[in-house]
Amino acid sequence: MDNNHLEHATIAGGCFWCVESCFHMLKGVSSVTSGYSGGHKDNPTYEEVCTGTTGHAEVVEITFDPKIISYKQLLEVFWFLHNPTTLNRQGNDVGTQYRSAIFYHSEKQKLEAEESMKASEAKQEWNGKYVTEIVPFQKFWPAEAYHQGYYNANPNQPYCSAVVGPKIQKFKKHFGELGWLK
Repeated sequence: MDNNHLEHATIAGGCFWCVESCFHMLKGVSSVTSGYSGGHKDNPTYEEVCTGTTGHAEVVEITFDPKIISYKQLLEVFWFLHNPTTLNRQGNDVGTQYRSAIFYHSEKQKLEAEESMKASEAKQEWNGKYVTEIVPFQKFWPAEAYHQGYYNANPNQPYCSAVVGPKIQKFKKHFGELGWLK
């Protein structure tokens, strides 16, 4: 991977454990870090974010090589992994920290995110109007160390086996057939 051309994508699609584990498997992705973005408190903790008072969303920051995987392709995965029609909720995870959001790093990313959302909505991949925020990236705060690679370290934890595991299997089937997996 050519480290001189790496770019960043920051997205929120519900619980970061679900999202992080899938993006790690993609060709061209060099790292995925769970964290917080979109809020007003510096250095928020998981407990603070869970109160819903910091304004942060659970996000992943993806470092990728656009020569191998494009930002548009990352967005295809994003739309696949979560339901962008549910406001401040993914499944049983409820609160503003679980909102659907794209934090763009450039005007090019903003335009691609807007186009991608319109295309996904037009294909009716999900029933309903998308509520995904497309907002400028400001700051990323990495989550606590125990959140990083959480699913891989805890696959038998009840939430992981009930929610994350099935999502990963669906992801592997779909994107493996496209040849996108490492």
